[in-house]
Amino acid sequence: MRRRFQRSRRDDRSEAPKNVKTQILINYTSREVRIAILEERELVELLIEREDSRHTVGDIFLGRVTAVIPGIQAAFVDIGQEKAAFLHVSDVSTGSIDPELLDEEDVDPHRGRKEKELPPIENLLKKGQDILVQVRKEAIGTKGPRISSEISLPGRYAVLMPGFDHIGVSKKIEDRRERSRLKAIVKKYRPQGSAIIVRTAGIGVDDDALRDDIKYLEKTAQEIKEKRERATPPALIHEDVDLTIFAIRDLFSESVESIIIDTKDEYERLRTYFKSFAPQLAARVRLYEEKTPIFDFYDIEGDIEKILESKIWLKKGGYIVIEHTEALVTIDVNTGRFVGKKDQEETILETNMIAAREIARQLRLRDIGGIIVIDFIDMEAEENRRKVYNEFRNLLRKDRSRVRVYPMSDLGIIEVSRKRVRPSLLHYYSEECPYCTGRGKVLSLESMAMKIEHWIRRIGGGKRRENGILFKLNPVIGVFIREERAENLQELADMYRVRVEIIDDPRLHREEFEIYSLDGERNLKAAFE
Repeated sequence: MRRRFQRSRRDDRSEAPKNVKTQILINYTSREVRIAILEERELVELLIEREDSRHTVGDIFLGRVTAVIPGIQAAFVDIGQEKAAFLHVSDVSTGSIDPELLDEEDVDPHRGRKEKELPPIENLLKKGQDILVQVRKEAIGTKGPRISSEISLPGRYAVLMPGFDHIGVSKKIEDRRERSRLKAIVKKYRPQGSAIIVRTAGIGVDDDALRDDIKYLEKTAQEIKEKRERATPPALIHEDVDLTIFAIRDLFSESVESIIIDTKDEYERLRTYFKSFAPQLAARVRLYEEKTPIFDFYDIEGDIEKILESKIWLKKGGYIVIEHTEALVTIDVNTGRFVGKKDQEETILETNMIAAREIARQLRLRDIGGIIVIDFIDMEAEENRRKVYNEFRNLLRKDRSRVRVYPMSDLGIIEVSRKRVRPSLLHYYSEECPYCTGRGKVLSLESMAMKIEHWIRRIGGGKRRENGILFKLNPVIGVFIREERAENLQELADMYRVRVEIIDDPRLHREEFEIYSLDGERNLKAAFE
């Protein structure tokens, strides 16, 4: 059985061939779904969805306008969430497609609406007005979700936008004959009064597959219309797909070698989904059946553990430091222990090139968005500054988010803007730290509980049999687990036939914990690390 899966040990990564394809790993539990995307055996993206914090991007609501603010050309809309949603005038539908709305449509950007051409917000919306909106960006920090009244419904091969008149093809499909072929198919099946944009995944699909996808989207649009007519705001009208199906619909492409999932029910669900939309690809979905937790098997649990660390060591001894502020993210590059070659300029260039690769990876892995300022080590030669800039820009082409990179300054600074759709993993994993009154971050109670559960799976699925596990925890964590997660721990204990006990230790920091064999003789945490 073990030969079905190729272990991607950290020591092998540097030897990975250039043509290694992407893998998607899905770790599924009753309370959390984690999706890891590996490129050349290295973790580059991590998506997480928990039972009590489902992503809302793509969801459609019937909302009610609570305030119209002409001074900022925006309105606030009650969609039934804790914070009112923000609707800018540029996101109010006027019957023409905003070229910034979709990454994959072919509208000429020069035909987009300019700020000075936008009508006053008070001419479009009134307080108390009911409006159908779609979430474009999650609530982040003190800001509520950002919404749009320009509705888009993504399918496997196409995107449908009700209320528009347009046929588009992804810019990433460059072959003119293929673009013409796809447009001809869409022209036959496009619903009246709707725009259709063919996604990159649509390249090479036949007439029937694209037709079925469009028909499915048309049916969904009709259901939304009927539900809206019966609803009273604020109301959820349409819920986008869950994270697992999202991985198939939006992440799966020809470059994906396999999707490996560790839960049989979800495996069967994905196979059924594939058989409906892309039966020829169903064989790429594989069930993981090893005892070792899937993320440990593929050697990426350690990378996930380091996501909150600000200091990241690079190969050859350099390091980068990532710091979050309210307005932007700063990244500093340092040579550290790297002494390099005799020529100082060559040493600095090599450090900057290595750093550029790691920074591009960390932006995706941590899902860092907004304005990012990167301070590379100063270089004397203009040619070297250009090398680092070009390398960094090329690496960011793999990023699914919209990224703009500005040329390096004489001081070695590169400015980046990266589209932010949801909070970064730093904000998702953490909450305000009670020890420092908000000046720093600490793992949330939920995240600490999940850590303990992951350790039980890790030890229970290990090669050495343990009869009992003793956790020493900060009392705050201990109380939370006993009151909120006792049932989960008992299920895990029964699953691995191991006894689990928890002891409070007030000397431990909230993020610290110790793990011993039940007789107290073996330090199990040290044994695994």
